[in-house]
Amino acid sequence: MRLGLALGYWGRGPSPDHVPLAQEAERLGYDSVWTAESWGSDAFTPLTWIAAHTSRIRLGTAVAQMAARPPTTTAMHALTLDHLSGGRMMLGLGLSGPQVVEGWYGRPFPASPLTATREYVDVVRQVLRREAPVESAGRFHAHPYRGPDATGLGKPLKPITHPLRPGLPVLLGAEGPKNVAQTIRIADGWLPLYWSPTRPEEAYGEAVSDLPESFMVAPMAQVRVCDDVTEGLLPVKAMLGFYIGGMGHAARNFHADLMARMGYEKEARRIQELFLSGRRKEAVRTVPDAFADEISLVGPRERIAERLESWRKGPVTDLLALAPDRQSLQALAELNSQAAHTD
Repeated sequence: MRLGLALGYWGRGPSPDHVPLAQEAERLGYDSVWTAESWGSDAFTPLTWIAAHTSRIRLGTAVAQMAARPPTTTAMHALTLDHLSGGRMMLGLGLSGPQVVEGWYGRPFPASPLTATREYVDVVRQVLRREAPVESAGRFHAHPYRGPDATGLGKPLKPITHPLRPGLPVLLGAEGPKNVAQTIRIADGWLPLYWSPTRPEEAYGEAVSDLPESFMVAPMAQVRVCDDVTEGLLPVKAMLGFYIGGMGHAARNFHADLMARMGYEKEARRIQELFLSGRRKEAVRTVPDAFADEISLVGPRERIAERLESWRKGPVTDLLALAPDRQSLQALAELNSQAAHTD
């Protein structure tokens, strides 16, 4: 199991620690570093800055939002950064939800998310292969554009720049069982949001039990070496409270639905209710410690070592650590290396 460093997206402003953390992760032997976006900082610019200050570590977006860019634009970003970094780029994509797609990007949320995702990936692949001009008769991503307001002058094109790697890895963030099954069919890897090493099929469907060879499974998990497990779980619960309570509408929240499938339906709906009524602190307190603990690696070093075994035994190929400090970053590297030598 490889290790990655997940930096997420910026809060109020850029973190001065992101580049030093990425450099430290590279020194410790981490395989990859990942950036994200929501409705603030973008995923590609910080990753380019990190690329300029590192030399070996692979670079991924976890995730770049599809609604933010046409698929050809996303492919342009990916092929450009792949060239600049010497072939280190991995493109992680996510559809997001109606609240963000329509509220922030001003785009309609697709009536058929699976079809929209499939078309998007197909266009990205066409650009990266550069075998012919890009053409798609897609319902959501037609190339050339064929809408009622089209001029009819659109011309199929292929990129001027030759991609460095036609097979640049494309990964998808997917939560629902049908979306996960499609991801396994059309992508090179999967970026689960919450991962339970003890019951993946329960949350994501039977497709996870039959994965293609070399397929990446790269979940994110908060990692924190600390003496007090309850206190160490507080940042995990704060993240869960925000995503489950506020990252989506009360009637359609994919994160809350995932938590429900993982056995916490009553708690998920209560968190939504509290968060959306303005009782955010209470919503965070309502997140069960058991759920927060199940999807993270928190506690004393010995406890993390023991729990790490269940992550290594399953289909996870890359553990993307949301590590809050260098001590935790280093401890995870040492523990994973020790476990590898005893396998």
